[in-house]
Amino acid sequence: MKRSLFVIGLAFSSASFSQNLNIIPAPVSAEARTGTFTITASTKIILEGSGTKKTADFFNNYLKEYYGFTLPVAKPKAPEKNAIVLNFDKIENAVPGAYNLAVDKDKVYIGGDDEEGVFYGMQTLIQLLPVEKSPALTVQQCVIADAPRFAYRGLHLDCGRHFFSVDFVKQYIDFIALHKMNTFHWHLTEDQGWRIEIKRYPKLTQVGSCRAGTATGHNKGNDSTPYCGYYTQAQVKDVVKYAADRYVTIIPEIEMPGHGLAALASYPYLGCTKGPYKTGEKWGVFKDVYCAGNDSTYKFIENVLDEVMALFPSKFIHIGGDECPKDAWKTCPVCQKRIKSEGLKDENALQSYFIQRVEKYLNSKGRNIIGWDEILEGGLAPNATVMSWRGEEGGIAAAKQHHKVVMTPGKYVYFDHAQSKKEDSLTIGGDLPLEVVYEYEPVPAELGPDESSYVMGAQANVWSEYMANTSKVEYMLFPRLSALSEVLWSPKAAKSWDNFLSRMQVQYKRYGLWKVNYNTKGINKGE
Repeated sequence: MKRSLFVIGLAFSSASFSQNLNIIPAPVSAEARTGTFTITASTKIILEGSGTKKTADFFNNYLKEYYGFTLPVAKPKAPEKNAIVLNFDKIENAVPGAYNLAVDKDKVYIGGDDEEGVFYGMQTLIQLLPVEKSPALTVQQCVIADAPRFAYRGLHLDCGRHFFSVDFVKQYIDFIALHKMNTFHWHLTEDQGWRIEIKRYPKLTQVGSCRAGTATGHNKGNDSTPYCGYYTQAQVKDVVKYAADRYVTIIPEIEMPGHGLAALASYPYLGCTKGPYKTGEKWGVFKDVYCAGNDSTYKFIENVLDEVMALFPSKFIHIGGDECPKDAWKTCPVCQKRIKSEGLKDENALQSYFIQRVEKYLNSKGRNIIGWDEILEGGLAPNATVMSWRGEEGGIAAAKQHHKVVMTPGKYVYFDHAQSKKEDSLTIGGDLPLEVVYEYEPVPAELGPDESSYVMGAQANVWSEYMANTSKVEYMLFPRLSALSEVLWSPKAAKSWDNFLSRMQVQYKRYGLWKVNYNTKGINKGE
């Protein structure tokens, strides 16, 4: 049920923030009050609003993991004392994910405009907990009204170059949820490995999930050690449910027409030369891509996407579309015949034909495509959403054409870049200090008010060429993920670098509580 108790109007034009609450991302409005409330094992979670049990379960799992106890879950019963009450509020002009939170001497009250809002209110409560393990958790009394700025708040993980276990993928999803983000972009196929079971094409995992060796250094050598790994469909279903319980949508990426060498190694008929091919062992871009002239290629892709759609309920299916060399198409008689028969101008137009043909198929199944900004080349598919990664130009162009956009430019949100100029671990090159992430503004100044509405939000990308283990992934994520969460959640007017750094001092301690690896260099741009 909904009720209006503790409802606070959300003022997006300006945001007051009480620094000593140390909440990241900064709420729309927060007021610290005198006194505290203490959570102990006798504190009850009261489910006053239906559909709030997933949030209660998440909180209990968090308490058990980091503090060693859980709380009983109860139905509403007056009076509500020594309790954490989860409910729904009528929040005026609310956006999805809005919530109110109030802490007084007797209880914590979280009222969301929807289930997702209740969940985000709980993430704020987690941030109010002490960062030391204790059987009694003292929480500052406060009143908070909050809601996200952007609808799309994403984080990507490349499992094609390096494979990460289901347990780590779930932990990664927890990182997303704990930062009030809502989208996990799961990169599942690459030149260097096909990572998802497709029952109709068993060789994709029998052959394509393995490579004979992996590049060392910046493609300077090869370790000659076989490297394999993939997710079964049962594992994928488990991960999808895990994410849904945390209000995280998973967008799967099945790369095409480039970055498909692992698929070509599995089924050589998919390429222009018919092989032989082998799963990629070096990093970079390969000239062997899917044959765009053969109908059998499209049938393969449709069959693969059928199984992918059965696993992932997301509205968007990511089809890649980036870094597709046209060399093979220029010399392939079947591709040249397709160009002529369809009246296409050139190979760029052939890529557009490829993307639009796949889009029509996905649209017929009730899904939409999302792809990297190269899908603009040769003409954008009618219902496509663009991820702008080569700077912001692609996103600007797409928004001006009234296409939805997710901003993900390398300069600001490529977390595979070093965190400082003093980085001593191997990375892909370039540096992205914490302050640069924090300063990012996802809505380009070149867009007018109507065009700006097509910017759904932004996403950080974690490409794994130089991240062979989970500790390195964590190191590259933190603390930059905290900065991005504030970029995507908090009102633009609320951002303050100095204030953020002050709040981060507590967040670093929370990283310690989580036992995650994090970077301490690159706090300022000049480092």
